[in-house]
Amino acid sequence: DTFYITKEILMRTHTSPMQARSLEKHDFSKGPLKMISPGVVFRRDTDDPTHSHQFHQVEGIMIDKHITMADLKGTLETMTHKLFGDKFKVRLRPSYFPFTEPSVEADITCMNCGGKGCDVCKGSDWIEVL
Repeated sequence: DTFYITKEILMRTHTSPMQARSLEKHDFSKGPLKMISPGVVFRRDTDDPTHSHQFHQVEGIMIDKHITMADLKGTLETMTHKLFGDKFKVRLRPSYFPFTEPSVEADITCMNCGGKGCDVCKGSDWIEVL
């Protein structure tokens, strides 16, 4: 589900290659790896109130001893509150991505209805943001 410009050139579908490049280049003898990879990506998707063929993606990776899901949760909650404000509740959901384990997705209470259910959140009270 990608946009090809020519047979050899396609528009970026995700920011994941930056993680692999960082892993290859990082010298772990100098400390842990901590990086984020934000960027615009393009996918063939039907546009609706919560999906678009073009969107901003942020991927991150942190590798060190004693890193836990609590570190990931705190990082995602802090980032979500900085981006959208403290008035929104944050919910993390376990999710499956074939290239990461463990994986989560993050939702915030719907900006349109405040978590009461509407057409934008499809009655779920939540909008996926990460």
